[in-house]
Amino acid sequence: MEPKTTSVFDRFRKSASSASGFSTSSPGGVSTPTPFASRPRSRSGSLSALGLGGPRGLDTGSRSGSVNDLNGLAARPIASNARVRRDEKYRRDLYLAFVDNALTQKAQGVSEHYDDLVRQFSPAPGASSAAQSQQPALTFQLRAYLTALAHVVSKLDRAHVALVDAIVGMPWTTMDATFVKAYISFICMLVSARPEYLMLVLERAAQNLTYHSARRALDSGFAESSATPLTRRIVYDRVHSILEQLLSLIPTLPATLFPLLARNFPHKRQSQAEHVTYIRNLLQLSDYCPELWDRILGLVVDRTIQIDVEIQVELEELETTGADDDTEEVFHLDVFDTVIGQEGDESDSDSDGEDDDGGLSDLSSDAGSVGSDIRKEEQMNVKHVQDMVSKLDSILEVIFKHLDHLHSTITASPEHSRLSPAPLDSSVMDSSLPTSTPNPQSTLLSIFERTILRTFKSRYTQFLIFWYSSLDTQFRDRFLGTVVSTALLEPAQPVVTRAAAASYVASYVSRAAFVAREETQMVVRVLCQFLETHLGEFDAYAQQSAEQHAVFYAAVQAVFLIFCFRWRDLMQYDENEGDCRRIFLNVMQRVVNSPLNPLKVCSSNVVQQFARVAQRVAFIYCFSILEANRRSEFSPDTKGKGVATGAAAMSRSFDADLTTFFPFDPFKLPRSSGYIEGIYREWTSDLNMHGPASFADDAGGLGESFGGMSISPAHPRQVTVA
Repeated sequence: MEPKTTSVFDRFRKSASSASGFSTSSPGGVSTPTPFASRPRSRSGSLSALGLGGPRGLDTGSRSGSVNDLNGLAARPIASNARVRRDEKYRRDLYLAFVDNALTQKAQGVSEHYDDLVRQFSPAPGASSAAQSQQPALTFQLRAYLTALAHVVSKLDRAHVALVDAIVGMPWTTMDATFVKAYISFICMLVSARPEYLMLVLERAAQNLTYHSARRALDSGFAESSATPLTRRIVYDRVHSILEQLLSLIPTLPATLFPLLARNFPHKRQSQAEHVTYIRNLLQLSDYCPELWDRILGLVVDRTIQIDVEIQVELEELETTGADDDTEEVFHLDVFDTVIGQEGDESDSDSDGEDDDGGLSDLSSDAGSVGSDIRKEEQMNVKHVQDMVSKLDSILEVIFKHLDHLHSTITASPEHSRLSPAPLDSSVMDSSLPTSTPNPQSTLLSIFERTILRTFKSRYTQFLIFWYSSLDTQFRDRFLGTVVSTALLEPAQPVVTRAAAASYVASYVSRAAFVAREETQMVVRVLCQFLETHLGEFDAYAQQSAEQHAVFYAAVQAVFLIFCFRWRDLMQYDENEGDCRRIFLNVMQRVVNSPLNPLKVCSSNVVQQFARVAQRVAFIYCFSILEANRRSEFSPDTKGKGVATGAAAMSRSFDADLTTFFPFDPFKLPRSSGYIEGIYREWTSDLNMHGPASFADDAGGLGESFGGMSISPAHPRQVTVA
């Protein structure tokens, strides 16, 4: 932004010279004004006419003065504190006179001075080296303009939207700390006096939280004027500072801000750095805006689970490629601590595996090239999945860290130490916490019911619930109560939701090392009561809907899985709780031998492992039924053909994918796995289990496959009930 001489300011200087009372013949070639209070204030003057330079700057060789002269005045030897204060007052009054005059002339249809004022805040990109060298002077000018505009902010109506848009859009986050303070002060006064500009300010603030906003600010035409190396942390802290002050001024701001935050959320195809940066900023915003805590966390989890579901291949397959070693190094250096402009190249989006040859290779008759294209496409697909896995890993690590910090803050607060055991009513729980502190329990549970539970085949996002429940026994009790109630006690829920809830019950109780024996027995007792009631209704009426049977099979599979992992806890006798083994044995014998034949419908991995464990601990023998299931696809029911037909229809309705859905299968993301280690129960087969030769383990052993069960969809299979 180089100084330029314009005829507008030359004419303005001549027209105002007699009225201004300023002399231009001071020692040192600096225009020295007469006392501002002793002369009439000219409504038609500008900084040029007053001998201190216009907003675009004047010829540095002119004795009439310019903004460079103004800086020369600041550099003169200080005579006294009174002289400094008097000079500062002169400058403030003169800039105010110019700004007031520019706005007045704009209202009268003369916009030359107003347009020049607008251009000060919107220079052309790619400033020259000369302008870069004058950055301290230009920063002083801009700060002076903002201070002057703050005195007339009420005049900035819709007619001055161009000026306001230029100020809001300028790269203020890269300027020095003094300018940043003046800028934030002006913006707060602007939205207080002129609420119509609030949306404009918030839109820019939301954009400034994104990854690329900092680099765009450096390339906007203003040179960086920060006294210290400008890192992303400094830039984003400044954006959070202005948002925090706006929130204190406008109580209704969260409702306006949140849609803008959602709009600027990176697409799932965008890079890992973009996602991590924006999510960290959103979570930091929720710290000082608790009104948005639940909505922000819900937004973050919703976008995270979209990435999670897109990952369709096994993590074990990725590890065999050897590419995971490279992905772990991506974020060793905190992206917030890197100096802007010195980061490595970051692609705007994940590789889609598209070539630039326009598909001409498909026209080749060479069979070898076709095979090469197939291999190349497979490599691109693997690379894409690896990028998605690495991105998901980093995102979950950020969320884990934030929740861990929030939990530490809550538990360390004096209010928490005085709290009594929380009731199940979430509204009562919320009121017991400080109003400025978010309540993760209710928020996480709501997100689980609204998003996670209803998103089938997610891989890792649900471990946020798993991990947080290990920190809080009250939350663990509420979570177990929610999934058990959804699966067994809410017939109005969709069948797929109830079956998924049963899978969560099974996987959670089986895998959570922090779930006590008493809790395990209580959950299994409730499941057995449901199974016994269902069998009683089936025996009484001989006809039930296919949907009811689908939930029955999901509950049976849950019991099978829990028994495989927690058989010791289930076989122990408790004097207070009664003989769980006897109750469990009676119900499961009836279930296994029922006409509904769950051993044929449930997951073959779970069924065979249950049969082995049950035989080894002398609980129940299942292999005779399994052998009968192998020999016959359908066996007529003794009660009548109608029962068999209804059972067959029911079995076909039971989604085969649900039999392979285990939400808390082994967690294998390298960066965030540290939060799961120590609270997760791995599969260990310490029993010398064996069965009939016809049920011998496949290669690798059934126990090995059971320890790393996949949630990838199995091929659909037809199942019938004997």
